[in-house]
Amino acid sequence: MSSRSGSTGGGSTGGGSSAGGGGAVPLAVLLRREVASERTASERPELHWGLFSQAKKGEDFTFLKPECERVPDVPSSSFSAFGLFDGHNGNGAAIYTKENLLNNILSAVPADLNREDWLAALPRALVAAFVKTDKDFQTKARSSGTTVTFVIIDGLVITVASVGDSRCVLQAEGSIYHLSSDHRFDASKEEVDRVTECGGDVGRLNVVGGAEV
Repeated sequence: MSSRSGSTGGGSTGGGSSAGGGGAVPLAVLLRREVASERTASERPELHWGLFSQAKKGEDFTFLKPECERVPDVPSSSFSAFGLFDGHNGNGAAIYTKENLLNNILSAVPADLNREDWLAALPRALVAAFVKTDKDFQTKARSSGTTVTFVIIDGLVITVASVGDSRCVLQAEGSIYHLSSDHRFDASKEEVDRVTECGGDVGRLNVVGGAEV
């Protein structure tokens, strides 16, 4: 199994974000089982999925679509897509992103690509789709934002893109692998640098009667 992880470069969708991408990162330690059974990346493993949520704000949404097709009615172009959207200051950005992000991803990739080329183009397509979704939403409203963690599984290849601090982790062979990076000021110097380079200030705020945040 291999994993491609890219992080759009900080902030959250709706309210402004920038973007950057990542390349393929092989998870060699996970290959033992696949090698033993002589599987290849083009095979389609059995996929089990589920949902558990304790969200109470009405601003958090999920996207679960285990059966997608890049080309309609062509089973060989199938893949699975999953997303997590943690909205803030309202649910508009989270709902808009949930409804439009996958279409924007597919629109950023030529439909006639073979599977190998599709997988190679996917990281850049994710970045382009994050940027387009953000810009399109800002023409409609600017009052809310959302984190986004989006996962596409095609055969034994996992491609992940994220913005904000909703995490994607992979559990395999008894170990945990982080497939996304938190875009938080207290966890990422790159995030602090990104904000200051855009003219912003980063500091701590004393909440009345509470600790610094």
